[in-house]
Amino acid sequence: MNALATREKFSGTRNALPMRNNFTMAQQKEIISTVNSLIETLKDGEKGFKEAAEAVKDPQLKSLFQQYSQQRSRFANELQTQARSLGESDPEKTSSAAGAMHRAWINLKSAVTSGDDKAILSECERGEDSAVHEFEEAMQDGLTSPLRDIVSRQYSEIKSAHDRIKHLRDAAKKS
Repeated sequence: MNALATREKFSGTRNALPMRNNFTMAQQKEIISTVNSLIETLKDGEKGFKEAAEAVKDPQLKSLFQQYSQQRSRFANELQTQARSLGESDPEKTSSAAGAMHRAWINLKSAVTSGDDKAILSECERGEDSAVHEFEEAMQDGLTSPLRDIVSRQYSEIKSAHDRIKHLRDAAKKS
């Protein structure tokens, strides 16, 4: 059995490359799992914002949602690069099939069908609530630089997007 096969057998990391840092196998596996989870969260947001942009009538909201979709795509690519640097040969590429983010964005489909910009804003804000929560949890997982810095920066931008969407949603409710 070669070294990689031995490592996979004992670490359970399906697509891991040889370790390139000072983490134990268990620590590295946990960090890669956290990064892959964040990638799924970002892909959920990318898809949700794309659907929202296609459905809203307001051109400013359409543009904002397109920007957020592109932002989430960039963030996911950035974390995929980090996952590879940690030894993950095949980082997450898709949105989640289940889980909190999927449930948070799933109601967007019915809001989109209704064509109600207020309802779409509400569902986007709900999805952002989940993204903020996922990033807050990840930052408690003991990430080290440069990954911690990247996740922290992305969190700040996601929190800012959440707050902006919440403000727009609240303003739409008053009108």
